[in-house]
This record gives sequence, C-alpha cells and structure tokens, in this order.
Amino acid sequence: MSDSARAEISEVEKKRQRWRSRRGLLELDLVITRFLAQHYDALTPDQFAAYVELLDWPDNDLLDLVNEKCDVDAPHLAEIVAMLRRV
Repeated sequence: MSDSARAEISEVEKKRQRWRSRRGLLELDLVITRFLAQHYDALTPDQFAAYVELLDWPDNDLLDLVNEKCDVDAPHLAEIVAMLRRV
C-alpha cells in the first residue's frame, strides 16, 4: 500500500474528487452518479486512489471500460471497475 493510500482521505479531497466526477457523457454521468450514491463514502484509501486514477481517463474510454467493451490491464483498478459495472 502506498503512503498516500495509508493516509485518511480528507473531506476536502473527497468533495474535490466528487466534483471531478461530473462527466460530459450522459451515460457515463448516470453510472458515476449511482456509484457515488452507493459506494463513494465507503471507499478504502486504495479504492479511492484507484477511482481518482480512473477520473483521468477520457470519457469515451471510461465508458467503454464500464460497458465491458474493453478490459482493464491494471490489477489495482479492477475492483473499482467491477463496482462501476455493477451499478
């Protein structure tokens, strides 16, 4: 586990990343909105770090990932991707 993942997630950082979660594609925005409602507040620091990493992906690529049109090659992202696919 990285040093940043060991640290407690600050409320400011959680709010900042929640704001970053807004997407330009309606389909993706709907999935992420449900994910935030169901899982966001209970994410572990490692899960939170993986989610933040996914936010850097372009919308179309992230939507393809969520819709299982492609697979994730990074094992540390697999849990978050699975959570997004289930919502």
